[in-house]
Amino acid sequence: MMPIEDLPVQDLAVTTLKIVIFSALAIFVAIFIGLVYKGIDRKLAAHMQWRIGPPIRQPFLDVAKLFMKESIVPENAVPWVFHAAPIVCLATAVLPLLYMPLCKYYDMGSFGDLILILYLLILPSLAMVVGGFASASPFATVGAQREMVLMLSLEFPLAAIIVGIAWRLSYVTSSNVFSISTVVAHPLWNLVGPLGFIGLVLMLFALVLAIPGEVSKIPFDIAEAETEIAGGLLVEYSGRNLAMFYLADAVKAFVLGSLVVLLFFPYNLSPYLVEYTAFAWPEYALYAIDGLFFLLKVFVVLFASITLLRVSVARLKVDQVSHLYWVMLTGVVIAGILLMWLDMLIGGV
Repeated sequence: MMPIEDLPVQDLAVTTLKIVIFSALAIFVAIFIGLVYKGIDRKLAAHMQWRIGPPIRQPFLDVAKLFMKESIVPENAVPWVFHAAPIVCLATAVLPLLYMPLCKYYDMGSFGDLILILYLLILPSLAMVVGGFASASPFATVGAQREMVLMLSLEFPLAAIIVGIAWRLSYVTSSNVFSISTVVAHPLWNLVGPLGFIGLVLMLFALVLAIPGEVSKIPFDIAEAETEIAGGLLVEYSGRNLAMFYLADAVKAFVLGSLVVLLFFPYNLSPYLVEYTAFAWPEYALYAIDGLFFLLKVFVVLFASITLLRVSVARLKVDQVSHLYWVMLTGVVIAGILLMWLDMLIGGV
């Protein structure tokens, strides 16, 4: 893609309009799909625990009800920071999605890369930390401190995964190996042999376990921990402010699931339908099928990383979370990178 500053004026206007339209559409889709996934997650988790559970539409009802309620500010809080934190959290939760090549007509992957997305993923948690401190609640302060520990614990294994993927791609392409578009164009599974395959599985396992930590779900919900610190970061939030945090949580889960799919499963059904069926598929039908297939892959990732874990594992302690991410999962990622290196030595691509 030509750099946006080098485009002619007319093409620049069209490109800018396209980016604005598809960015707005991506934000709407992320919020809608994120809430749908949250509803499905709650329903499936309830059935797995022999409960009926709420209807799938319940997250939409919760958000609508919260937006109609008053946002109460604690007496000793810093009001402008208290109100700004949920807005920043929701806005920054959506930002990584804008740099992901989700469809043919919307690809800003050349304007950002995996390192940028890694930084953007920190911002929603940072906004929650600031909001927790600004609420002047001792419970929220403890929750903010725990969230900071969780943020620091997550960064090293995530950075190791990104560096490992980029390092492997550097042997097969001269393009920007940190660009998601480059990763999507060169699926990792096609580049490795048996040892490299095992290495990729280890890295995928580590990334899947990082998702519940990023969205503070059991067993990594140490920053909220209702039974210990009464909700932690969000204990003083209500009304519209709480609704925005709720939306940010749903959007961030969808963003993380989409990131896993783009990094490890960037495959579409349309090439196989065109090649192996005699039917003349309309272009819009192929896009629709690929879109639904993408959403299905994201759902499978979120089900494995969030739903299954939170119904089968109890909450971990703060020191256990740090040890798991810093030592165990980082070790798993490094082992995966070493296996890919050995795979190349014995004849990988």
